[in-house]
Amino acid sequence: MRFVKQLLAVAAVALIGGQGVAAADGNALLTLVIGAVTAVLGVVVYRWVVRRTEHREPAELGRDGWAGKLGRGMLIGFAMFAAVIANIAFLGGYHVEGWGSPAGALGLLGFMAAAAVSEELLFRGVLFRIIEERTGTWIALALTGVVFGAMHLVNPDATLWGATAIAIEAGFMLAACYAATRNLWVPIGLHFAWNFAAGGVFSVAVSGNGESTGLLEASTSGPVALSGGAFGPEGSLYAVLAGAVLTVVFLWLAKRRGHLVPRRRPAQAPATATVAR
Repeated sequence: MRFVKQLLAVAAVALIGGQGVAAADGNALLTLVIGAVTAVLGVVVYRWVVRRTEHREPAELGRDGWAGKLGRGMLIGFAMFAAVIANIAFLGGYHVEGWGSPAGALGLLGFMAAAAVSEELLFRGVLFRIIEERTGTWIALALTGVVFGAMHLVNPDATLWGATAIAIEAGFMLAACYAATRNLWVPIGLHFAWNFAAGGVFSVAVSGNGESTGLLEASTSGPVALSGGAFGPEGSLYAVLAGAVLTVVFLWLAKRRGHLVPRRRPAQAPATATVAR
């Protein structure tokens, strides 16, 4: 029951925020404000519903050191995506044609903040955390990663390969990040910076949602394995490799810190009485 209540509460905020962004109809400043309010409201609602349903303080989204944790995640996410773009550009698959639109980047700042917070609260804060309690870290990581990738199949230029790539480089990686840090601020920051770097800075398609208008005017070309095609660089092998490497690193940290939750085993059956000879 607590699972359902938490899921519904966070999903309601995400849905209302999404409708608000759609109603902004390209107004960059309004999109920024609505996105920021949605992100803050998502955090407030998550903390409230966890207190109500689990009768505890949500330490995974605590206020202590939240800015530093968020900042660390943002550094990792931006560096990760910049490395992907650098590799694609090195082989001639990414082309900068001039300056883009600061206003477009401003709107994407709000949109990406709302998306990152909503998705992390839903997938890592609720789904992964509660499934992990029942099945252990490995099964929870696999299940939520696949579901996260499958969710992106509804995007306009989605492909089965694109959804698979998202499952590996984001679904698995962000769950592993949560397992390593045991807080939601780092994966939120990582998720936000990855998405904003893609759309708001490098102006490429984000998860099959079409070309973005960010700070740079740019285009991609070349084989899908290199550039990601219409799905965007997240569908490139470089992005998959980067996400897989970070997943391994985060899982190694989780193991080293004792954060991996073992799979629950059924209670041992009582020993049967031996028959007297």
